[in-house]
Amino acid sequence: MGPTAAGKTDLAIALAERFHGELVNVDSALVYRGLDVGAAKPDYPHHLIDIRDPSEPYSAADFARDAKAVIHDIVTRGKQPILVGGTMLYYRALLQGLDAMPPSDPDIRAAIVADGEQLGWSAVHQQLLAVDPVAAEQIHPHHSQRLARALEVYRISGKPMSSFQTGQTQPEFQALSIAVCPAKRSDLHDRIAQRLEGMFAHGLVEEVAALRDRGDLSPDLPAMRAVGYRQV
Repeated sequence: MGPTAAGKTDLAIALAERFHGELVNVDSALVYRGLDVGAAKPDYPHHLIDIRDPSEPYSAADFARDAKAVIHDIVTRGKQPILVGGTMLYYRALLQGLDAMPPSDPDIRAAIVADGEQLGWSAVHQQLLAVDPVAAEQIHPHHSQRLARALEVYRISGKPMSSFQTGQTQPEFQALSIAVCPAKRSDLHDRIAQRLEGMFAHGLVEEVAALRDRGDLSPDLPAMRAVGYRQV
């Protein structure tokens, strides 16, 4: 695990080749077909890449279910599962489990997103602070997806999301965690800048335009909220 452009994929490939491993994607953008340039989709084989259309939301719970099946298959074939990616919620869902929460309500979510777009997400954060200060303290005022979900849970159930987060689930796997990050933050910033320039050179704008031209994708879909895609 680690931040964008830290070198996770290169290290994972080296580990897979040395320890007879197979890579399992843990990046929420790479699960979607058609998100190639902007998601820096690797050429090396990974499980759980290109498994959903961008119009079909894919959740942390979906990942935990699918990853468990993939890990079991890899182990039964005598290979080493190596998880690689930067979506920390996916790791947590797999290794720590998820607390049961109300399912999403599209109408309530849409109303919250509309507030965020019209009033600003800082105003939505204040709304959450009034009903669930514990969750609000843990969520950055600009993290629209997490804010919307926390407020949605409250409006559906009448209970704060933090009341559902018991943390009592038991891990199903033992994992050796390796965090990858350059020693200097400036080096990481340089790598990110170089990667972004490469993405523009290899057709990032054209890729986003093609997704937009489909006509069935909206900005509130998880695939379209992926970093890079929403900005372009």
